[in-house]
Amino acid sequence: MKRMIWVVWIGLIVFSCQENESSDFTGNEITYALQQGSEYEISGTVIFKERKGGGTTVAISLTGTDGSDKLPVHLHLGDISEADADVAALLSPVDSKTGKSETVLTRLADETEITYANLLELEACIKIHLADTGPGRDVILAAGNIGESFTKAVANGRTGIGLCKSE
Repeated sequence: MKRMIWVVWIGLIVFSCQENESSDFTGNEITYALQQGSEYEISGTVIFKERKGGGTTVAISLTGTDGSDKLPVHLHLGDISEADADVAALLSPVDSKTGKSETVLTRLADETEITYANLLELEACIKIHLADTGPGRDVILAAGNIGESFTKAVANGRTGIGLCKSE
């Protein structure tokens, strides 16, 4: 009987911890692929998770990165094939050692509020650059369409990646 009580108690603790870990999120999330954008063999995913208090957690996970660099991440308006697309938001850089980045996004660069639902309707893309400045600024390591740009790209079959305006 004591053993059964301990099992139930441990089960409640584990369940409580799991519930607390996910309590910031509504359960709505979507994953988009990030394709290789240059001669560097880097690709991955971006996951948008809706937060209960508003906003979205943007989690990027790349494979093929290494070193100690911080790789700039931009949310651009338009399709990945569009050159010089406006930057809608600067996201937290990817740590090249882990290949990870996480940003809580509530506003765009122009201070417009952005929700999870808005992101799903936005014609936009994510681009990860080699550097913030210099020649590396024009090297796109990985990129992917999100929201309406993803839907349109699937219908059109476009996969080319255009250089971007990152000044």
